[in-house]
Amino acid sequence: MPLSVGFYALLMYRKVLAEKLPKESSVTSDKKKKRTKKSTETYKIYIFKVLKQVHPDIGISSKAMGIMNSFINDIFEELAHEASRLARYNKKPTITSREIQTAVRLVLPGERAKHAVSEGTKAVAKFTSS
Repeated sequence: MPLSVGFYALLMYRKVLAEKLPKESSVTSDKKKKRTKKSTETYKIYIFKVLKQVHPDIGISSKAMGIMNSFINDIFEELAHEASRLARYNKKPTITSREIQTAVRLVLPGERAKHAVSEGTKAVAKFTSS
């Protein structure tokens, strides 16, 4: 049985409407395509706070802030790696403050290590007392 002309006209009309109007699925998929910002953890706020404590009148450029942030990440990674190595050498499954302290003494040179150890000890004492 042949299809009528009216049926073909109806199909063409639907095709034209479909081309002109956006599909419902594409509208909902646009909402799904919205990207959320990937949160990146930085030390920028803390670097700035310390800078203002030490030198209240001095600012810092964003490039210098990026370098400082990268430096802190590198030091942190190096300390964690050294503490992990120490725990493995001593056949201990956990990294304690003792491993961190020894790692600081090994990684940081001379006077910096002494100051870092004293500040770390003070921070641990403050943490355990509260």
